[in-house]
Amino acid sequence: LVSILGTAIGFIIFGVAEPLAGGIGSVFGQDQVTGVGVLAILCGARITDGLTGGNISVAQAYISDITDTASRPRALGLIGVAFGLGFIIGPAAGAFLSRDGNYALPSLIAAAIAGLNLVLVYFLLPESLSAEQREMAMKGHAGKRAISFETLLEALRRPLVGPVLIVTFVFGIAFAMFQTVFSLYALRRFDLSSEQTGYVLAYVGLLSVLVQGVLVGPVTRRFEDVRVIIVAIGVMAVSLLAWALVPSIPLLLLVLIPTSASGGLMNVLLRSSITRAVARDEFGGILGAQASVESMTRVAAPTIGGLLINFFGAAAPGVFGFVVLLVLLPLASSRLIRDSRLVAEAARQSVAAQANATLAEPAGD
Repeated sequence: LVSILGTAIGFIIFGVAEPLAGGIGSVFGQDQVTGVGVLAILCGARITDGLTGGNISVAQAYISDITDTASRPRALGLIGVAFGLGFIIGPAAGAFLSRDGNYALPSLIAAAIAGLNLVLVYFLLPESLSAEQREMAMKGHAGKRAISFETLLEALRRPLVGPVLIVTFVFGIAFAMFQTVFSLYALRRFDLSSEQTGYVLAYVGLLSVLVQGVLVGPVTRRFEDVRVIIVAIGVMAVSLLAWALVPSIPLLLLVLIPTSASGGLMNVLLRSSITRAVARDEFGGILGAQASVESMTRVAAPTIGGLLINFFGAAAPGVFGFVVLLVLLPLASSRLIRDSRLVAEAARQSVAAQANATLAEPAGD
């Protein structure tokens, strides 16, 4: 609820940034709205949303609470489907609403949607844990800091958790760069308008829905998560290189298919894999740590991507992503496979120990 409220407030501030900057400027005797003032308010709006932006991690932890290991990838994929549907409707609606140059309107509509979401969650979404489970979890985590540099280092040293977090960061840098600079890339490379770019991004959202709604289930039932992750890294590397060099819009739309497929699979499997390596009461914390690592990439990626485009051209972010993922591939291949076996063996030993303990208990009257 707090996360969604922060989003609503952030979008309201974002939508009224220009008149708000003018009002603040008039207080200090400025007759004109300055670009610096508007930019400062826009950044403040995004910071407001970012500081409260834990809703995706909590939603993933909620799904993990109410699913078992076998059904969890598909359930997390449904979150991806919901997100993908938003990615279809959002850019298309934003393109339509802003086509007359009214860039504030999409933000205000988004704020209204967030407000509606807040009401629906409050009245319709039940708590996933009982009062007893929450009390036990609170006792188990008493005195522990929820997230800190030390806890992150501790997580990096754990089997499977550490490699998955490393892959999340490195893969996230490459993929977030593709996502965050795509509009600038489309403008520089193909001279697309904001409306045209919005429709292309809606197409990406459609691909994401198809992957996470249709492909995730069959793939995870047939293949091990870590092996699919390794293949997805390779596919994304090649796709980003093709994205960098593609000469036309039709070929761009073709290249976006494997890009969206590998990105959609990774979005689900990185989260599913990391929950296999921790206890149930750690789901929320470890998914939150993973989301924090992912957020770090969204700080670095647009900055690096913008500089690369500025100094080396529109193809540079794609080439950079290809090189980064090519370096990641051997590390991911060795560490993920090794650690997944360690975690699987530890899980088997734990189940065997519990079974032996049950058999050793004396029979009741």
